[in-house]
This record gives sequence, C-alpha cells and structure tokens, in this order.
Amino acid sequence: MEIYQLRTFLTVAKLGHITKAAETLHVTQPAVTGHIKALEQELGIALFDRSHGRIALSKDGELLLPDVERTLSAFNATLAKAKEIKGEITGRVLIGTLGDPDFLRLGSFLNGLMAALPLLEIKTRSVLAGAILEGVASGEIAAGFYIGTVNNRDVASLPLRGMRYRVVAPISYAKQLSTCGWKDIAAMPWIGAPDKSHVHQLLVAMFGRQGLQANIVMETDELTSPHSLVRAGVGLSLMREDLALIAAEKAEIVIWSHATVDTQLSFLYPVAAEFEPVIVGMLSILRDTWGATV
Repeated sequence: MEIYQLRTFLTVAKLGHITKAAETLHVTQPAVTGHIKALEQELGIALFDRSHGRIALSKDGELLLPDVERTLSAFNATLAKAKEIKGEITGRVLIGTLGDPDFLRLGSFLNGLMAALPLLEIKTRSVLAGAILEGVASGEIAAGFYIGTVNNRDVASLPLRGMRYRVVAPISYAKQLSTCGWKDIAAMPWIGAPDKSHVHQLLVAMFGRQGLQANIVMETDELTSPHSLVRAGVGLSLMREDLALIAAEKAEIVIWSHATVDTQLSFLYPVAAEFEPVIVGMLSILRDTWGATV
C-alpha cells in the first residue's frame, strides 16, 4: 500500500469522477484506475461501485474513507514538520578536511549538505588529522574527516573506506631497493611529516613494529603530493597506494614491495552530539555519498 494510492482513492471518492480525479492529480486516467485496482487487490475489498458509467463509494469504501483521511492527514503533518525542522536548522558549522578533496568526495558531501540544510552556514578547514581529532573532542570543530585509529571515548566515527599506503623511493633507488631489508630502508633518507599528520603516525607505527626509526632528513606538510619530492630525489616517503601505483607506472618513483600500511578513512563527530540534527544530517548525506561502502 502506497501513499499515492490512498491519495488517489480519496480524490476519486470526493470528486466521484475518474477524469476529474486524474486532472486534479495531474496523472492519466489509466493511472488513476490502476491505483484503485491495486489498492482494492491489496485490501481484498471493492472500494467503489461501478455501474452505468458512474463510480461511487461502496459500503466498504465508505467505512474505510475516514481512516484514509486520517492517514493522509498524519502523513502531510509529518511532511510539514520535516520541512519546518529543515528550515529551522541555522547557525555555523566548521568541518575539518584532509588534503585531497576528490578522494574525500568533499564536493558531493557539501553539495548534499547545503541542499538539505540551506540555512546552515558551512565552513571547511584543511588541517592535519591529529588537529581534527583534537578539534572534534574539544568542540572547536563540529566534525571532520580523519585517517587512522580513533582512541578517544568522546569522539565517534563513521568508517568510510579502508586505505593502504606504500613505501616509495626515487627511481634512482630501483636497483638497491630490491635487496633492502627493514634496517636498510630505515637508514635511507626519509621525508618526514608534522607530528599531528596521519603520515607521521603511520610512519612511526610501521617502523615501531620493527623496533626501528626512520632517518628523517627533512619534514614537510605538503602531504597532498609527496611524489613530487620523491621524484626529485629528496628521499623516501609513504604514499597512498592508488597514487603510488600511478606514479610507479609512469616510472616517476619506485615502490618497495615488502611493506604495506593499512588504515581507515573515517568521519569524526562528538559522541555527545550524535543525535543533534546537524550531525544526523551529515551522517545521512555521507552514507548517500559513499553508498554501499559505508
């Protein structure tokens, strides 16, 4: 049973005419007839008496009419309330982002958010992962994208997708890289990242599992395109696998095949704000944006 079927039933009952009902509902006459027949089949009763080219409510239809009116009234009230709530959500919201907007599907997310909550003033700030976690926990940032493991009981997360990082090196390292072990790799010159970046955390964890530390020769916060520094011969780095494979195929860098670093892209928000309309709206739009992966 569908709302449009009930609406068609009520319109025909009030007008007593298929053609006029079709005009009122802006549908075809066969569509009106189909709605009524489908509803009668599902309910197992005849809603109208059809004789001599006229259509009138049957006794069963007359008994059902008040219930249908109440149902449609409740449905319309719910729609009106939803529109009222939608229009009432105002204010400002700051969303933390990380590096690559396309990878985050940021455009689709923000477009959906603006359409759903048109009175909300939205701002984004591209910062390091650690700063997003701290900002969400403190309330400075309403919500944000994050890469890594969340270890804060005040912060909830919506997992978006798994990620993998690879160890990449300048193309001139290709021959020696094939025979290198972990100690050799750690001793090579590495391009580091700020402490609060997800790349730094992943790098520390990767070598920590081997009881080693990377030989950091320089630090940069240019995390969106690390392959440019690697390609220039500055040193080794961790790079998102999809980008590393493309760069390697172009012979711009070389991948050390003995290590992969798996992590998670998530969307963070305060546990205390889980049922607030803005957060509920964000999570709903993210699920639509990311589809079956969420």
